[in-house]
Amino acid sequence: MEPGAVNGSRSPGPVDAGAGRKLSRAAGDWIATGPRQPGAPLLVTAELPPDVLAWADALRRAHYPPERNRLRAHVTLFHALPPSIEAELLQVLGDLAREAPPPARIAGLMKLDQGTALTVESPRLVALHARIAERMHGLLTHQDTRELRPHVTIQNKVAPLAAKALQAQLAPALQPVPFHFRGFGLYAWEEGLWRPIRIMAFRGAFRG
Repeated sequence: MEPGAVNGSRSPGPVDAGAGRKLSRAAGDWIATGPRQPGAPLLVTAELPPDVLAWADALRRAHYPPERNRLRAHVTLFHALPPSIEAELLQVLGDLAREAPPPARIAGLMKLDQGTALTVESPRLVALHARIAERMHGLLTHQDTRELRPHVTIQNKVAPLAAKALQAQLAPALQPVPFHFRGFGLYAWEEGLWRPIRIMAFRGAFRG
């Protein structure tokens, strides 16, 4: 493991997160508070290590339209699962979390229709997603039945020219960032905010 690494990750490269720009959304504002809302759909994430999360979230807060940025940077595995399967889902995720942390890397930029994302390469995470999808067969939305293309959205709902400008700005300095996912996250989606339910850390032997 290199100096400053977290869970097998290397400190992200020198891409400017937006010096001099007003950042949108204060840290922690993405969490739903108050009584839990019944019927809120569940979502599952692959949890980023702290250093990669901080770097990606700074990019998101710098470049996401402030009025639309209600969440922190994230890698979503499943966007909307029925709340009735929470107990079963916890069991499935807990079983898979016995495995080693999946290796991954930020490999470049992904062009979205109205924005920009960081592309994440992780064949092992894609395989884990497929195993969860098989267990949840018949309960998935159309969006969640498609093969996973892991990414971290840092800009969305902007004009195509603005998206192209950001991609041109970031691409020359963006270097590959290797890391390992630290676990699964289970959340409830409540009116655009997330309510954390449980983080299940990968417990298998680290494979390097």
